[in-house]
Amino acid sequence: MNTNTELNEIRTVLKTIWGYDDFRPPQGEIVNSILSQKDALIIMPTGGGKSICFQLPALLKTGLTLVVSPLVALMENQVEELKHKNQKAALLHSEISTFQKRTTLQALEKQQLRLLYLSPETLLSSPAWERLSHPELKINSIILDEAHSLVQWGDTFRPAYRRLGAVRPALLKTKPPGTKISLAAFTATADPDAKKIISQVLKLHQPASFKLNPYRANLSPQVSIAWTPRGRKQQLLKFIQKHENQAGLIYVRTRKDSEELAVWLTEIGYKTASYHGGLGATERREIEASWLGGKMPFVVCTSAFGMGINKSNVRWVVHFQAPHLLSEYVQEIGRAGRDGKPAEVLTLISEPTGFLDSEDKQRQQFFEQQMYQQQQKAQMLMKKLPKQGEITSVIKQFPDGATALSLLHSSGNLQWLDPFNYEILNKSGNVLNKQSQCAKQMIEYLYSKKCRWWFLLDAFGFGKEAENWRCGHCDNCRK
Repeated sequence: MNTNTELNEIRTVLKTIWGYDDFRPPQGEIVNSILSQKDALIIMPTGGGKSICFQLPALLKTGLTLVVSPLVALMENQVEELKHKNQKAALLHSEISTFQKRTTLQALEKQQLRLLYLSPETLLSSPAWERLSHPELKINSIILDEAHSLVQWGDTFRPAYRRLGAVRPALLKTKPPGTKISLAAFTATADPDAKKIISQVLKLHQPASFKLNPYRANLSPQVSIAWTPRGRKQQLLKFIQKHENQAGLIYVRTRKDSEELAVWLTEIGYKTASYHGGLGATERREIEASWLGGKMPFVVCTSAFGMGINKSNVRWVVHFQAPHLLSEYVQEIGRAGRDGKPAEVLTLISEPTGFLDSEDKQRQQFFEQQMYQQQQKAQMLMKKLPKQGEITSVIKQFPDGATALSLLHSSGNLQWLDPFNYEILNKSGNVLNKQSQCAKQMIEYLYSKKCRWWFLLDAFGFGKEAENWRCGHCDNCRK
């Protein structure tokens, strides 16, 4: 797909729909790779324009591209933008109305869609699966957007991610002989281990690999110790005052934290709102519109906010509480400075002993405890589960069955025969969870004296490029 005529056609579509004259490297090569139906693994920093890389090929071909996406807000934003551009895109998730669901499923049956966004759970639900398995429905590609979610959440929180590798073979069995379905995974953050996990779980065939390092010269990361809960709020206020009337985001870890902090800030006169996954679609849309339109300078949010929401002039991001994982951190600071102008990113932490403020320590211990308990449950269930089985009947019998199966898959003790049936390969072996190791890496980053960007580049597998390197603009370099 690289003759001059074809390239000109692609550029014309890029200009007509998105208004860009040409691609930013390596967008052109990625579009080419997806058009030629090769598998691919793409690591591009946030704001690097990755959605164009799969949306454009989908709109150029007849047939359907499935986009598997982790968050409702992310799907809604991308589909809204595409519809605004008069493109044939739709979404399916648990929160849409029955009428909307029926309309989308009918459009799917009539082959009227080019892009269908859905979560892993919806993809594997009966109504969607039945239609997607129809022999006459032409599927070109499956795109896994925000593919780090597979590593971050697949073992415990979102076990459906672990079944995605069985999707393509199962769909191909229902299609005419010779059908090709390509698979591409997109993410802004994947260390070498995560890359390996994504490739293995999705069963990528000799994927073309595109890898851009996450360094952003205009972002200045800083970490500051807040000695007491009151001190943390004071530091936040001081920072907000310094950035008055500039667009920003305040990240917290839970819905409760988001609501409480937003109430406090509203009481002292700031126009803000709490944003989390528990809000209805209308509420979410209103907050997003208000922030995007500049009526509300900042939002107090959980990680549910920001993915896929494009606002170029975000001048600051504060982590009022540190994320558990480095991949979350890089995703979230990446919301700032997309216009290339300088932006500040601040993380507030307790001092390591937690003597005056034990909240961070308790939060971390709770996270680790949860991980450990889930692993213990999986170990115990392993002995009770049938050697071969079907997921729905296992979940009926064992409420934690889905998590146990995904942890077994993660430790190499189980294989998915198709997205719904499994086989346990080996009843011994340890069920380990990568998240616990990743959480330790995050703590190391927060208390590190090294250049912050060097630490991040090294953690994400760009250590050789960044040897003996200092960014010169993070808090540790400035010291």
